[in-house]
Amino acid sequence: MTRRFALVDRDGTINVERDHITDPDQIELIPGSADALVRLREEVGMGIVIVTNQAHMGRGELAPADLDRIHERLLGLLAKDGAAVDAILHCPHAPDAGCACRKPAPGLALEAADRFGFDLSASVVIGDHAGDVGLGRAVGAMTFLVLTGHGREERASAERLADHVVPDLAAAVDIIATLLPRGR
Repeated sequence: MTRRFALVDRDGTINVERDHITDPDQIELIPGSADALVRLREEVGMGIVIVTNQAHMGRGELAPADLDRIHERLLGLLAKDGAAVDAILHCPHAPDAGCACRKPAPGLALEAADRFGFDLSASVVIGDHAGDVGLGRAVGAMTFLVLTGHGREERASAERLADHVVPDLAAAVDIIATLLPRGR
């Protein structure tokens, strides 16, 4: 059996939502998110890939080196709480670019599955936007809409498509641990 993976949105799911994060100091973890990632990896046995749209790169508002520093800070904060991820993948394009990687398009999920060799239909996608749910639907994964970040605003448009609507990442992991326990 291949390892199962969770594709987890960044802003509003793991870290506090702020419009267009451009500085590492803007990264602040949502309380409980690091512990949830630890449980996802250790209790459920899932790999974790963060998948994030970064439209402000496509608009010239964020340089690749700045995004690297933002992700270094995020990984550092997660590590302080014992959490680790397998990769962070991002779409650097503006919404009107018509690319294959901007969620809900499946490009980031396909890249993750290719890199780590897992079955997307045996995976989960967790995020606070309709685009996250759409990504999960596009690849046949179980979907979770979290009500942190933009989740409350997105609920009306996304909840009929999401398999589960939950208060936060920790609540998503509670359900995943029940439905997909380690070894199943």
